[in-house]
Amino acid sequence: MNKLRPYLKYALLLLAAAFLAVGILRQEYLAVLRKAVMICLECIGIG
Repeated sequence: MNKLRPYLKYALLLLAAAFLAVGILRQEYLAVLRKAVMICLECIGIG
């Protein structure tokens, strides 16, 4: 297990980068941004 530990760290980093790339390509960030704006507007009483 000790021999695999450094590789596991890089594999997880690569997997996270792949998920970020897929999210960007599917334009998921627009939905997140839209929801964040609505929450902030509700907090100050405009939305």
